[in-house]
Amino acid sequence: MTAIHLDPIGIIRSPYKEKFAVPRQPGLVGGARARLEMLPPYNEPSAFRGLAEFSHLWLVFVFHQTMEQGWKPTVRPPRLGGNERVGVFATRSTFRPNPLGLSVVELLDMCRDGNKVWLELGGADLVDGTPVVDIKPYLPWADAVADARGGFAPAPPDISMEVIFTAAAEQACRQSDIPELRAFITEVLVQDPRPAYKKTGQGWQQYGVRLYHYNVRYEVFGHLTRVLSLEQEG
Repeated sequence: MTAIHLDPIGIIRSPYKEKFAVPRQPGLVGGARARLEMLPPYNEPSAFRGLAEFSHLWLVFVFHQTMEQGWKPTVRPPRLGGNERVGVFATRSTFRPNPLGLSVVELLDMCRDGNKVWLELGGADLVDGTPVVDIKPYLPWADAVADARGGFAPAPPDISMEVIFTAAAEQACRQSDIPELRAFITEVLVQDPRPAYKKTGQGWQQYGVRLYHYNVRYEVFGHLTRVLSLEQEG
């Protein structure tokens, strides 16, 4: 077969400025808001006629930050502790023969300003700048299979991390122009985005993650995460 060429139809704008700390599945961070900015000629308003009747959408997108690294026949899923290898086709790993991902998101609003069209989305698990190559409506009666098996990930992840904020971090959240910033940071960090091999370390471990226009500094010990500061970028 000849090579297949895909054109991005839109670009994601999200609070996740890097791959680290992006939720490993959609919907895990309900407060994650994203915008899908449509590109011409796909921003034609008639192409979205009827879409507002659906509450959720499937997005087909490109893993643009890892696509140059190629694919791997076996990978180590975080859900298995990062130690056990399984076939790439048994996972949602980014290292695929074709770097395509599939994500279900909530459609919050459809917006238009002249010839500019964008979609406001909720529960997104997409890094800022992600190219989207297709949109499809989510059909509950067809897409949600009640008796489906989940393999090595049969249930949502066990979330037992407690997240607290220092006084400085609390004040930065209150002074921010981002609505509900503290709640959003909490939702992200309660997922414990650290690599699996880091979770057995002793003592406090310090990390940083870029969310919106902030570098969020925090530290982890056991099941406790403490947000230290929010440093505004730029």
